[in-house]
Amino acid sequence: MPLINTQVEVKAEANKTRPLSPLRRALGSPSAPKSLSKAQLQSIENELKTLRDGMSGDQMFMESKRGYTYDDVILLPGQVNFGVDEVDLSTNLTRNIKLKVPLVSSPMDTVTEHRMAIAMALQGGIGIIHYNNTIEEQAGEIMRVKRFKNGFITDPKCLPPNAKLADVDRIKAMYGFSGVPITETGMLGGKLVGIVTNRDTDFIVNRNTPVSEVMTPFAKLVVAYEEDHKNLEALNKIMIASKKAKLPIINKKGDLVALMSRKDLLKHRDFPNASKNANKQLLVGATIGTRPNDKERVKKLVEAGVDLVVIDSSQGDSMYQLEMIKWLKTHYPNLDVVGGNIVTRRQAAHLIAAGVDGLRVGMGVGSICTTQEVCAVGRPQATAVYNVASFANKYGIPIWADGGVANTGHIVKALALGASMVMMGSMLAGTEEAPGSYEFIDGVRVKKYRGMGSIEAMTKGSSTRYFADKKKIRVAQGVSGTVMDKGSIQHYVPYLVLGVRHGLQDLGQKSLKIMTSARVNNELRFEERTHAAQKEGGVHDLHSYKKQLFG
Repeated sequence: MPLINTQVEVKAEANKTRPLSPLRRALGSPSAPKSLSKAQLQSIENELKTLRDGMSGDQMFMESKRGYTYDDVILLPGQVNFGVDEVDLSTNLTRNIKLKVPLVSSPMDTVTEHRMAIAMALQGGIGIIHYNNTIEEQAGEIMRVKRFKNGFITDPKCLPPNAKLADVDRIKAMYGFSGVPITETGMLGGKLVGIVTNRDTDFIVNRNTPVSEVMTPFAKLVVAYEEDHKNLEALNKIMIASKKAKLPIINKKGDLVALMSRKDLLKHRDFPNASKNANKQLLVGATIGTRPNDKERVKKLVEAGVDLVVIDSSQGDSMYQLEMIKWLKTHYPNLDVVGGNIVTRRQAAHLIAAGVDGLRVGMGVGSICTTQEVCAVGRPQATAVYNVASFANKYGIPIWADGGVANTGHIVKALALGASMVMMGSMLAGTEEAPGSYEFIDGVRVKKYRGMGSIEAMTKGSSTRYFADKKKIRVAQGVSGTVMDKGSIQHYVPYLVLGVRHGLQDLGQKSLKIMTSARVNNELRFEERTHAAQKEGGVHDLHSYKKQLFG
């Protein structure tokens, strides 16, 4: 019977051997489905050539003329024919720098200093050091990252001999460790006189006892001399032989240079994805402003070994930033420059023409940012990322999706929309590696997190980011708050990475490069979610539940 309106007559062919069609081969079936005829299978094969659910990116984010957030968007699944461990997340940080993980920590004074930058680089991402500090302080943070070697603590918290056990308790509560070197000055670089650990203090009731009375004295310590042991392997052997939890590194004068921790050694011993330069140093970036004194800041950062600079502004398409980009490319042609923040294609065109190597996208969408509320300027993040990426990718310029990210699903969406990197602030602010100390509020362990546009941050120095450094009255474009404890980056980032890999697997995209092609070719499909659909897509209809991110 001939085909009429794609309907076919089903005939029983159970006893007849059929040749394998392309569809059956694609399905991996050694025998034909008995319920379908050859004509039906051919019809399905023909339909698959043009069959598309949902909308293409252009249809949703350009033709619709509506602004979408990440929650407004859902990605439609593809066909899975590979394992989750086969997903390749390697990406371009800038035009010239490649990373194995598309995650970058935000340059905020409650998110990224050297500890966060080190932890992110070890995991395959990168950290961007904030500039809400002096030039010397920021350059010092860069140097700490560059000096880092797996297993070393280059800035241990020290105490003088007359300190009390209560001071040890305070360090343990604030920083999460209890092994404290005792030096004559109470600082790194002072002469080592002993060390205090839990075994020295656990059973002492009087916490006003001087540490000098309970510490393990220098004569009983196992130490290593900086001059005699130049590599980690030699120091590792000493620590293993000593069976100690801490190994102080001193010079010939007896001054404390660094500390090795068995716990950190175990955590850091194997990072195959670590982001490193040609000299095997960890990669790190730093932010700068657009003021004249920022040119001196750049000089010090380059001397410290910075790998890229990010021009930090809430509105990146300004004459100040364009002039700074051109100055940087003239005086430091080998230094990669990331411009922003922007949300439109016209803004991107101006910065690309000026010479940027990457773009930071997002305006007023961070959890602590109030720019859209105060200034009525910005753009919903999903729409901003897609539109800027669609333009910038034509010129080989990677973009960073900055803001609006609250979970791994948002990271997957940002990457699917065209971002090469996803910048995170609030998601990392509660980790052990973030600056600041923990406190308890209503029984919950939290850390402080503030927007760089908050009055608190601008008072310290970030007002240049919002063109407000000379104003008598400062208009806040951010708030201060707290975020819950998320544990260590060493556990948290691998969870994020695995979640992103699962997302790409469900999309049927084996790598970010393949997903880019799928988006350009309209094979990646999107749909708009109603408020009811968003509710349905989350946890619902339960009296109570416990949400555990990873385990």
